Amino acid sequence: MVTLSVIKADIGGFVGHSNTHPEILEIAKKRLEEAKGNGILIDYYVTRCGDDLQLIMTHNKGIENKEINTLAWNIFLECAEKAKELKLYGAGQDILSTAFSGNLKGMGPGYAEIDFEERKSEPVLIFMADKTEPGAWNLPLFRIFADPFNTAGLVIDPEMHDGFTFEVHDVIEHKKVIFRCPEEMYDLLALIGQPGRYIIKYVRRKSDNEIVAATSTTRLSLIAGKYVGKDDPVMIVRAQKGLPAVGEVLEPFAFPHLVAGWMRGSHQGPFMPCSYEDAHPTRFDGPPRVMCFGFQLSNGKLIGPIDMFKDPAFDRAREQANLIADYMRRHGPFQPHLLGADELEYTTLKEVMNKFKDRFQPLE
Repeated sequence: MVTLSVIKADIGGFVGHSNTHPEILEIAKKRLEEAKGNGILIDYYVTRCGDDLQLIMTHNKGIENKEINTLAWNIFLECAEKAKELKLYGAGQDILSTAFSGNLKGMGPGYAEIDFEERKSEPVLIFMADKTEPGAWNLPLFRIFADPFNTAGLVIDPEMHDGFTFEVHDVIEHKKVIFRCPEEMYDLLALIGQPGRYIIKYVRRKSDNEIVAATSTTRLSLIAGKYVGKDDPVMIVRAQKGLPAVGEVLEPFAFPHLVAGWMRGSHQGPFMPCSYEDAHPTRFDGPPRVMCFGFQLSNGKLIGPIDMFKDPAFDRAREQANLIADYMRRHGPFQPHLLGADELEYTTLKEVMNKFKDRFQPLE
Protein backbone atom coordinates (compact mmCIF):
# COMPACT_ATOMS: atom_id res chain seq x y z
CA MET A 1 0.00 0.00 0.00
CA VAL A 2 1.31 3.43 -0.96
CA THR A 3 0.03 6.77 0.32
CA LEU A 4 0.09 9.86 -1.85
CA SER A 5 -0.12 13.09 0.16
CA VAL A 6 -0.41 16.60 -1.27
CA ILE A 7 -0.12 19.28 1.42
CA LYS A 8 -0.05 23.01 0.66
CA ALA A 9 0.17 26.33 2.44
CA ASP A 10 0.42 29.99 1.53
CA ILE A 11 3.77 30.89 3.10
CA GLY A 12 4.07 34.39 1.66
CA GLY A 13 3.67 36.03 -1.72
CA PHE A 14 6.45 37.21 -4.04
CA VAL A 15 5.50 39.88 -5.22
CA GLY A 16 2.15 40.58 -3.57
CA HIS A 17 0.03 37.44 -4.02
CA SER A 18 1.49 36.45 -7.38
CA ASN A 19 4.33 33.95 -6.86
CA THR A 20 6.57 32.05 -4.42
CA HIS A 21 10.15 33.02 -3.65
CA PRO A 22 12.79 30.47 -4.82
CA GLU A 23 14.36 30.31 -1.34
CA ILE A 24 11.05 29.01 0.05
CA LEU A 25 11.09 26.17 -2.46
CA GLU A 26 14.71 25.34 -1.67
CA ILE A 27 14.03 25.05 2.07
CA ALA A 28 11.16 22.65 1.40
CA LYS A 29 13.26 20.54 -1.00
CA LYS A 30 16.09 20.29 1.53
CA ARG A 31 13.81 19.15 4.36
CA LEU A 32 11.97 16.60 2.22
CA GLU A 33 15.25 15.21 0.90
CA GLU A 34 16.34 14.72 4.53
CA ALA A 35 13.05 12.98 5.30
CA LYS A 36 13.53 10.70 2.30
CA GLY A 37 17.06 9.88 3.45
CA ASN A 38 15.73 9.04 6.92
CA GLY A 39 13.17 6.63 5.49
CA ILE A 40 10.13 8.76 6.31
CA LEU A 41 9.26 9.28 2.65
CA ILE A 42 9.57 7.10 -0.42
CA ASP A 43 9.68 10.10 -2.75
CA TYR A 44 8.66 13.75 -3.01
CA TYR A 45 8.26 16.68 -5.36
CA VAL A 46 8.17 20.36 -4.39
CA THR A 47 6.45 22.99 -6.49
CA ARG A 48 4.25 26.05 -6.22
CA CYS A 49 1.03 27.38 -7.69
CA GLY A 50 0.96 31.16 -7.46
CA ASP A 51 1.89 32.04 -3.89
CA ASP A 52 1.19 28.56 -2.51
CA LEU A 53 3.91 26.08 -1.58
CA GLN A 54 3.00 22.53 -2.64
CA LEU A 55 4.49 19.40 -1.03
CA ILE A 56 3.83 16.20 -3.01
CA MET A 57 4.91 13.13 -1.03
CA THR A 58 4.68 9.34 -1.18
CA HIS A 59 5.10 7.06 1.84
CA ASN A 60 3.72 3.92 3.51
CA LYS A 61 2.23 5.49 6.62
CA GLY A 62 -1.41 5.96 5.59
CA ILE A 63 -3.52 9.09 5.44
CA GLU A 64 -3.61 11.68 8.25
CA ASN A 65 -0.37 10.29 9.63
CA LYS A 66 1.07 12.28 12.53
CA GLU A 67 4.69 11.97 11.36
CA ILE A 68 3.87 13.19 7.83
CA ASN A 69 1.68 16.01 9.14
CA THR A 70 4.42 17.09 11.53
CA LEU A 71 7.00 17.03 8.75
CA ALA A 72 4.88 19.32 6.57
CA TRP A 73 4.02 21.61 9.49
CA ASN A 74 7.66 22.08 10.48
CA ILE A 75 8.56 22.87 6.87
CA PHE A 76 5.81 25.48 6.71
CA LEU A 77 7.02 27.05 9.98
CA GLU A 78 10.62 27.26 8.74
CA CYS A 79 9.51 28.65 5.39
CA ALA A 80 7.30 31.20 7.15
CA GLU A 81 10.31 32.47 9.10
CA LYS A 82 12.22 32.90 5.84
CA ALA A 83 9.20 34.66 4.34
CA LYS A 84 9.16 37.10 7.24
CA GLU A 85 12.89 37.69 6.83
CA LEU A 86 12.33 38.46 3.12
CA LYS A 87 9.28 40.59 4.01
CA LEU A 88 7.11 38.55 1.66
CA TYR A 89 3.46 39.54 1.57
CA GLY A 90 1.18 37.70 4.01
CA ALA A 91 4.09 35.70 5.44
CA GLY A 92 2.75 32.58 7.16
CA GLN A 93 -0.90 33.47 6.53
CA ASP A 94 -2.06 29.84 6.35
CA ILE A 95 -0.60 29.07 9.79
CA LEU A 96 -3.64 29.84 11.90
CA SER A 97 -2.34 28.45 15.18
CA THR A 98 0.94 27.45 16.79
CA ALA A 99 -0.71 24.83 19.03
CA PHE A 100 0.11 21.93 16.71
CA SER A 101 -0.55 18.40 17.98
CA GLY A 102 0.28 16.31 14.93
CA ASN A 103 -2.97 16.81 13.00
CA LEU A 104 -3.33 19.44 10.26
CA LYS A 105 -7.12 19.55 10.54
CA GLY A 106 -8.18 23.09 11.42
CA MET A 107 -4.61 24.41 11.39
CA GLY A 108 -4.75 26.25 8.04
CA PRO A 109 -2.81 24.21 5.43
CA GLY A 110 -4.83 22.30 2.85
CA TYR A 111 -4.28 18.62 2.14
CA ALA A 112 -5.53 15.79 -0.07
CA GLU A 113 -4.44 12.19 0.45
CA ILE A 114 -5.11 8.75 -1.06
CA ASP A 115 -3.72 5.33 -0.18
CA PHE A 116 -3.98 2.38 -2.54
CA GLU A 117 -2.29 -0.68 -3.99
CA GLU A 118 -0.43 0.27 -7.16
CA ARG A 119 -1.78 -1.20 -10.37
CA LYS A 120 0.35 -2.46 -13.26
CA SER A 121 0.32 1.16 -14.47
CA GLU A 122 -0.60 3.93 -12.03
CA PRO A 123 -1.09 7.39 -13.58
CA VAL A 124 -2.11 10.11 -11.12
CA LEU A 125 -3.03 13.72 -11.78
CA ILE A 126 -2.42 16.38 -9.15
CA PHE A 127 -4.37 19.59 -9.53
CA MET A 128 -3.29 22.74 -7.72
CA ALA A 129 -5.29 25.98 -7.67
CA ASP A 130 -4.71 29.57 -6.65
CA LYS A 131 -7.18 32.35 -5.82
CA THR A 132 -10.20 30.13 -5.30
CA GLU A 133 -12.01 27.85 -2.84
CA PRO A 134 -12.29 24.03 -2.46
CA GLY A 135 -15.74 23.96 -4.08
CA ALA A 136 -14.05 24.84 -7.37
CA TRP A 137 -13.49 21.09 -7.86
CA ASN A 138 -17.21 20.22 -7.66
CA LEU A 139 -18.10 20.81 -11.29
CA PRO A 140 -15.01 19.10 -12.77
CA LEU A 141 -15.38 16.07 -10.47
CA PHE A 142 -19.03 15.67 -11.43
CA ARG A 143 -18.16 15.77 -15.10
CA ILE A 144 -15.21 13.38 -14.72
CA PHE A 145 -17.03 10.69 -12.74
CA ALA A 146 -20.75 11.16 -13.50
CA ASP A 147 -21.22 12.90 -16.86
CA PRO A 148 -21.19 10.54 -19.89
CA PHE A 149 -20.98 13.52 -22.25
CA ASN A 150 -17.54 14.18 -20.73
CA THR A 151 -16.41 10.65 -19.87
CA ALA A 152 -17.20 8.13 -22.58
CA GLY A 153 -15.91 5.34 -20.32
CA LEU A 154 -19.05 5.59 -18.19
CA VAL A 155 -20.92 4.21 -21.20
CA ILE A 156 -18.44 1.93 -22.97
CA ASP A 157 -16.06 0.68 -20.26
CA PRO A 158 -17.63 -2.26 -18.35
CA GLU A 159 -15.37 -1.53 -15.34
CA MET A 160 -16.86 1.98 -15.00
CA HIS A 161 -20.40 1.34 -16.19
CA ASP A 162 -21.84 0.92 -12.67
CA GLY A 163 -20.64 4.41 -11.72
CA PHE A 164 -19.07 5.97 -8.65
CA THR A 165 -20.00 7.29 -5.21
CA PHE A 166 -19.42 10.87 -4.07
CA GLU A 167 -18.73 11.84 -0.45
CA VAL A 168 -19.93 15.41 0.04
CA HIS A 169 -18.99 17.50 3.06
CA ASP A 170 -21.14 20.28 4.49
CA VAL A 171 -18.38 22.61 5.71
CA ILE A 172 -20.83 24.85 7.56
CA GLU A 173 -22.51 22.21 9.75
CA HIS A 174 -19.58 19.73 9.61
CA LYS A 175 -21.58 16.81 8.22
CA LYS A 176 -21.12 14.44 5.30
CA VAL A 177 -23.38 12.50 2.96
CA ILE A 178 -22.63 9.89 0.28
CA PHE A 179 -24.45 9.72 -3.06
CA ARG A 180 -24.41 6.86 -5.55
CA CYS A 181 -24.30 7.82 -9.21
CA PRO A 182 -25.92 7.62 -11.66
CA GLU A 183 -29.01 6.65 -9.62
CA GLU A 184 -28.73 9.59 -7.18
CA MET A 185 -27.28 12.09 -9.65
CA TYR A 186 -30.02 14.69 -9.17
CA ASP A 187 -29.69 14.54 -5.39
CA LEU A 188 -25.94 15.07 -5.73
CA LEU A 189 -26.44 18.08 -8.00
CA ALA A 190 -28.90 19.61 -5.53
CA LEU A 191 -25.97 20.10 -3.14
CA ILE A 192 -22.76 20.49 -5.13
CA GLY A 193 -24.13 23.40 -7.15
CA GLN A 194 -23.63 25.35 -3.89
CA PRO A 195 -19.82 25.01 -3.75
CA GLY A 196 -19.31 27.50 -0.93
CA ARG A 197 -20.94 25.05 1.49
CA TYR A 198 -21.08 21.57 -0.06
CA ILE A 199 -17.74 20.17 -1.26
CA ILE A 200 -16.90 16.82 -2.81
CA LYS A 201 -14.20 15.30 -0.58
CA TYR A 202 -13.83 11.80 -2.03
CA VAL A 203 -14.93 9.87 -5.10
CA ARG A 204 -14.98 6.07 -4.78
CA ARG A 205 -15.40 3.29 -7.30
CA LYS A 206 -18.58 1.35 -6.57
CA SER A 207 -17.17 -2.07 -7.34
CA ASP A 208 -14.58 -2.06 -4.53
CA ASN A 209 -15.21 1.23 -2.66
CA GLU A 210 -11.64 2.30 -3.45
CA ILE A 211 -10.92 6.04 -3.28
CA VAL A 212 -10.07 7.32 -6.76
CA ALA A 213 -10.15 11.08 -6.15
CA ALA A 214 -9.57 13.25 -3.09
CA THR A 215 -9.66 16.99 -2.47
CA SER A 216 -8.70 19.46 0.23
CA THR A 217 -11.73 20.99 1.96
CA THR A 218 -10.07 23.54 4.25
CA ARG A 219 -12.07 26.80 4.43
CA LEU A 220 -9.71 29.29 6.09
CA SER A 221 -12.34 31.94 6.80
CA LEU A 222 -14.59 29.44 8.58
CA ILE A 223 -11.70 28.37 10.80
CA ALA A 224 -10.39 31.85 11.56
CA GLY A 225 -13.79 33.58 11.62
CA LYS A 226 -12.49 36.27 9.27
CA TYR A 227 -10.83 36.64 5.90
CA VAL A 228 -7.20 35.47 6.03
CA GLY A 229 -6.71 34.62 2.37
CA LYS A 230 -8.42 32.24 -0.03
CA ASP A 231 -8.13 28.49 0.40
CA ASP A 232 -6.31 27.59 -2.85
CA PRO A 233 -7.25 23.89 -2.89
CA VAL A 234 -5.53 20.76 -4.21
CA MET A 235 -6.94 17.57 -5.72
CA ILE A 236 -5.65 14.09 -6.57
CA VAL A 237 -7.27 12.02 -9.33
CA ARG A 238 -6.22 8.51 -10.37
CA ALA A 239 -6.72 7.61 -14.04
CA GLN A 240 -6.94 4.77 -16.60
CA LYS A 241 -7.75 1.03 -16.30
CA GLY A 242 -11.26 1.02 -14.91
CA LEU A 243 -11.12 4.75 -14.20
CA PRO A 244 -11.55 7.78 -16.44
CA ALA A 245 -8.74 8.20 -18.97
CA VAL A 246 -6.25 11.03 -18.47
CA GLY A 247 -7.92 12.96 -21.29
CA GLU A 248 -11.34 12.51 -19.69
CA VAL A 249 -10.01 13.82 -16.38
CA LEU A 250 -8.59 16.93 -18.05
CA GLU A 251 -11.52 17.64 -20.36
CA PRO A 252 -13.75 19.57 -17.88
CA PHE A 253 -11.06 22.22 -17.56
CA ALA A 254 -11.50 23.14 -21.23
CA PHE A 255 -14.49 25.09 -19.88
CA PRO A 256 -13.30 27.93 -17.59
CA HIS A 257 -16.27 27.85 -15.22
CA LEU A 258 -16.85 30.61 -12.67
CA VAL A 259 -15.39 30.11 -9.20
CA ALA A 260 -15.30 32.21 -6.04
CA GLY A 261 -12.10 33.93 -4.98
CA TRP A 262 -9.99 36.20 -7.17
CA MET A 263 -9.21 39.62 -5.62
CA ARG A 264 -9.43 39.65 -1.79
CA GLY A 265 -11.35 36.37 -1.99
CA SER A 266 -14.45 38.43 -2.76
CA HIS A 267 -15.18 37.96 -6.45
CA GLN A 268 -16.36 35.44 -9.04
CA GLY A 269 -13.94 34.73 -11.88
CA PRO A 270 -13.10 32.17 -14.56
CA PHE A 271 -11.04 29.12 -13.59
CA MET A 272 -8.12 29.38 -16.04
CA PRO A 273 -6.13 26.20 -16.82
CA CYS A 274 -2.46 27.10 -17.20
CA SER A 275 1.08 25.77 -17.25
CA TYR A 276 3.45 25.98 -14.31
CA GLU A 277 5.14 29.01 -15.90
CA ASP A 278 1.82 30.84 -16.15
CA ALA A 279 0.60 29.98 -12.64
CA HIS A 280 1.46 33.41 -11.30
CA PRO A 281 -1.83 35.38 -11.30
CA THR A 282 -1.40 39.15 -11.51
CA ARG A 283 -4.47 40.70 -13.16
CA PHE A 284 -6.66 41.84 -10.27
CA ASP A 285 -4.67 39.15 -8.43
CA GLY A 286 -6.05 36.63 -10.89
CA PRO A 287 -8.01 35.37 -12.60
CA PRO A 288 -8.11 32.12 -10.58
CA ARG A 289 -5.62 29.55 -11.88
CA VAL A 290 -5.47 25.79 -12.01
CA MET A 291 -2.37 23.79 -12.96
CA CYS A 292 -2.01 20.02 -13.22
CA PHE A 293 1.03 17.79 -12.87
CA GLY A 294 0.84 14.22 -14.09
CA PHE A 295 2.97 11.44 -12.56
CA GLN A 296 3.37 7.73 -13.07
CA LEU A 297 3.83 5.95 -9.74
CA SER A 298 6.31 3.09 -9.68
CA ASN A 299 6.78 1.41 -6.29
CA GLY A 300 5.99 4.75 -4.70
CA LYS A 301 8.42 6.69 -6.88
CA LEU A 302 7.05 9.80 -8.57
CA ILE A 303 7.97 9.47 -12.25
CA GLY A 304 7.49 12.92 -13.76
CA PRO A 305 5.97 15.40 -13.71
CA ILE A 306 4.35 16.24 -17.01
CA ASP A 307 2.82 19.74 -17.08
CA MET A 308 -0.61 18.64 -18.35
CA PHE A 309 -2.08 22.06 -19.20
CA LYS A 310 1.04 23.09 -21.15
CA ASP A 311 -0.83 22.09 -24.27
CA PRO A 312 -2.14 24.35 -27.05
CA ALA A 313 -5.40 22.41 -26.90
CA PHE A 314 -6.20 24.51 -23.81
CA ASP A 315 -5.39 27.83 -25.52
CA ARG A 316 -9.07 28.37 -26.35
CA ALA A 317 -10.00 27.88 -22.69
CA ARG A 318 -7.43 30.49 -21.73
CA GLU A 319 -8.79 32.88 -24.35
CA GLN A 320 -12.32 32.33 -23.06
CA ALA A 321 -11.13 32.88 -19.49
CA ASN A 322 -9.65 36.25 -20.48
CA LEU A 323 -12.90 37.26 -22.20
CA ILE A 324 -14.89 36.22 -19.14
CA ALA A 325 -12.46 38.14 -16.94
CA ASP A 326 -13.05 41.27 -19.06
CA TYR A 327 -16.81 40.86 -18.73
CA MET A 328 -16.80 40.19 -14.99
CA ARG A 329 -14.37 43.02 -14.21
CA ARG A 330 -16.65 45.58 -15.87
CA HIS A 331 -19.20 44.92 -13.10
CA GLY A 332 -16.79 46.53 -10.63
CA PRO A 333 -18.17 46.28 -7.06
CA PHE A 334 -21.54 44.89 -8.21
CA GLN A 335 -22.80 41.33 -8.13
CA PRO A 336 -22.43 38.84 -9.78
CA HIS A 337 -18.72 39.78 -9.93
CA LEU A 338 -18.83 40.55 -6.21
CA LEU A 339 -19.72 37.54 -4.06
CA GLY A 340 -23.01 37.26 -2.20
CA ALA A 341 -23.56 38.59 1.31
CA ASP A 342 -23.02 35.20 3.00
CA GLU A 343 -19.53 34.89 1.52
CA LEU A 344 -18.64 38.55 2.10
CA GLU A 345 -19.47 38.12 5.78
CA TYR A 346 -15.95 36.74 6.27
CA THR A 347 -14.12 39.41 4.28
CA THR A 348 -12.89 42.89 5.18
CA LEU A 349 -16.11 44.43 3.78
CA LYS A 350 -17.79 43.70 7.11
CA GLU A 351 -15.41 46.14 8.84
CA VAL A 352 -16.38 48.86 6.36
CA MET A 353 -20.11 48.24 6.88
CA ASN A 354 -19.70 48.39 10.65
CA LYS A 355 -18.85 52.09 10.26
CA PHE A 356 -22.38 53.01 9.25
CA LYS A 357 -24.55 50.20 10.63
CA ASP A 358 -25.95 52.46 13.37
CA ARG A 359 -27.13 55.01 10.82
CA PHE A 360 -29.91 52.74 9.56
CA GLN A 361 -33.40 53.89 10.60
CA PRO A 362 -36.71 52.02 10.53
CA LEU A 363 -38.90 52.50 7.46
CA GLU A 364 -42.05 54.46 8.18
